Order: sequence, then C-alpha cells, then structure tokens
Amino acid sequence: MQPRHLILWALFAGAMLSLPQVASSGTLRTLIFANFLAIFAMSWDFLCGKTGYVSFGHPFLIGIGAYTTAILSYRFGVPLGASIPIAIAATLIGGIAFFLPALRIRGTYFALVTLAFMELMYQLVQVVRPDITGGTRGISGIETLTIGAEKNFYLSFTLMYVIALVLWLLARTRAGTALDAIHMNEEAVRGSGLNTTKLKLFAFATSACVAGIGGAFYVHYLGSIAPRALFDIGFLFTIIVSALIGGAGTIIGPLVGAFFLTLLLEGLRGVLPGTERYFVYGVIALVLYVYKPKGLYAIFFDLLAKVRAKVWGKKRGKKRARKHAPTA
Repeated sequence: MQPRHLILWALFAGAMLSLPQVASSGTLRTLIFANFLAIFAMSWDFLCGKTGYVSFGHPFLIGIGAYTTAILSYRFGVPLGASIPIAIAATLIGGIAFFLPALRIRGTYFALVTLAFMELMYQLVQVVRPDITGGTRGISGIETLTIGAEKNFYLSFTLMYVIALVLWLLARTRAGTALDAIHMNEEAVRGSGLNTTKLKLFAFATSACVAGIGGAFYVHYLGSIAPRALFDIGFLFTIIVSALIGGAGTIIGPLVGAFFLTLLLEGLRGVLPGTERYFVYGVIALVLYVYKPKGLYAIFFDLLAKVRAKVWGKKRGKKRARKHAPTA
C-alpha cells in the first residue's frame, strides 16, 4: 500500500467519524443504511464484479446470515457473541453447498440459477417451521447490539470500513488480479495453468462471508426480520445498481455507489415518495454503465487526472519560463 493510499483511507475515516458531531439523528440513520448497503454491494462486487459471474441471488446469502442469528438469539437464547459467528459460518457453508455447483456454468444460466436460490429461500422461510422462522410475518423484538443513532453509526461504519479495507487489499493481491483475468478470458487463465475453480471458490467464499457478516449485523440493527423485505426484488436491485453505478470490479466503487444511491433516494423521497424513485436511479445507472462502465469511480479518477495534468502543465510552464528567461 502506497503512502498516498494510507492518507486517503485515513482522511475518509476521519471525515466519516466526525459526522455524528454535526449531523442529525435522521441523517445518521440514513448513513447507517448506506454503510450496510455498501457492505452488501462490495460483497456482490467481489464475486460478480471481479469474475464476471453475475448473481441475482445475493439476498439468499444475506438471508442465511440474518435468519440464522435471529433464530438462534430470539428463539433459543444464544448470546450474540456466539450466534453471529455461527451465522457467518452457516452462510459460508450453506452458500458453498448451493452455489458451488452453479459455478460450473456462467452467463445467463448462472444468473437464473442464483435467482432461483433466492426465490427458494423466500418460499422456505415462509412454509418450513413458521413457528421458528416467523413465516410471512417474520420475527420482531430481536436483540440489538447497541441503542441510539450515534452508536449504531460508529458500529456500522467501523464494520464497513474494515471490510472495505480488507476486500480492497485482497483485490490487489495476485489472486485478485487472477479474478480480473477470469472476467476477461477464463479459458486463457485456465490455459496458463491456474486453477480457475479454486479462484472462483475463493471469490465466492469471500463474498459469502462478507454477506453473512452484513446480514447478521443488519438484523441486529433493525431488531426485526421479514422475508418480504429481505428477499424483495427492490433490495436486490439496489445492491446491484450500487455496484454498477459506483464502478463494478473496483471494490471502492460499490462503496461510493451505495452512499450515492442512499442519499439520492432520500433526496427524492419528498418529490417522488413511491417506487418511481427506483426508476430514476435505474436510468442513472443505465446511462452511467453505458458511457462509463466503471461508474463514479472512473469519473472521479478522470477528473483527478485532469487536475494533475493541469497542475503539472503549469509547473512545467514555469520551469521553462525560468529556464529561458533573459539573464541580467
């Protein structure tokens, strides 16, 4: 990691951690959701953005983590210190058991299979042991980790920040580079002697682990869980659009996209209180993806490059002027 990267990460942390001193409780609650959305979007991006295997079943993974810890803590009185790690492990095991066979296919078929898993999970939690899962009503009164907008903001941001940093570092390793190569040409990667199955399994296991962490902590922030909200197509749509609008395959892009979409959604609430808001940012995502496939991430760095070029050009001009200036 270069020093400038450390500075940027430190500035980001400093700016975010100072927000509770100036922001209202309502704004902090909005940012808490943005933190969790960023976790889900980065989780989706590490598998789908890096490898090109587009999944429509990510709420399936989030749901395993959320329902496992909710049931263990609420129904069986398991302490959160044990139920959350168990939920993360369950997400990893359950996700691999279901999705690993699907990694043998790709493209439209992989997307449809993952979508089927999400729908299957949605149906199962409603009809199988509704006395435990809560059926269509879900579960309310789940124990929360902390109380208050400020404390929850610090907790959710710290969680999101650590996950973002870890995923960003993983993406910069040789394994992360190999995943990018799989996205471009999987056959060429396989021909070079690399085990693409192991690489995809690594990407999926990492993605599932992060989804499980996000789902487990999210349900203990909300204090309730309902299948209609968790497995709603709008929730899936928001995760994917966050990654695409921010810049798929970059890790940082989905983080930025999650905050952008959350704040945009809140900004449009007064003007478009219904589902029309989803249409607006769907159009924004489409336009960005067509003209800037790397989204806001690419736009930011393009602007930064232009600023650097101007500053560097001015410095060169001054040096040339001093060099050719007449001497007394």
